[in-house]
Amino acid sequence: MKVLIVSDSHGLTAELTKIRERHQHEIEAVIHCGDSELSAEHVELKDVLYVRGNCDFEKRFPNEMVHEIDGIRFLITHGHLYNVKMTLMNLYYKAKEVGAKIVCFGHSHIAGSEQIDDVLFINPGSIYLPRLRREKTYVILEIVNQRATVHFYHIDGTLIPELSTQYELC
Repeated sequence: MKVLIVSDSHGLTAELTKIRERHQHEIEAVIHCGDSELSAEHVELKDVLYVRGNCDFEKRFPNEMVHEIDGIRFLITHGHLYNVKMTLMNLYYKAKEVGAKIVCFGHSHIAGSEQIDDVLFINPGSIYLPRLRREKTYVILEIVNQRATVHFYHIDGTLIPELSTQYELC
C-alpha cells in the first residue's frame, strides 16, 4: 500500500496537481493535513482525505479525521489544536484513544517522522514554505508486511534519502 501525504500547500494548486499526477498509478489514497486554503469543492481536494488547518476558513473541513486504509487506522489532523510545535504527546494520547497506528499532521512546516511506542508520526513538511530545510517536501508512505517506509520527496519529485526512514508497525 502507498499513500501520498501533503500539508501546508497554502493555496498552491498546480503543484498539487503535478504531485498527484506523478504518483497517481502507485498510490491508494491522498491525505492533505490542512492549510490547503482551498474550498471543499476545489478539484484538487477531489478524492482527498483532508482536514482543516489554522489558515483554512472552509467551515465544512473537519478538524480531524480517523480513517482506515487497508486495515490500518490513521489519525489525520493539522496539529495546531494539539500544540504540535511544542510536543507530540497530545497527539500520541489522541492516537491511543482512537486506536490509530499512524498519525499524519502538519502545521510546523517541518518535515519529519518518528515512532513513539507503536504510533508512527508523519509530518510531510510544506510544499509552500518549508522550515528548517530548503526543500519543499511531501511524503509517500509505503507499507508492506507491517514495515512502513516514509519516503520524503522534493516538490520536483526527487527522493530525499536522508529524511526517508523505515519503521516496524506493531
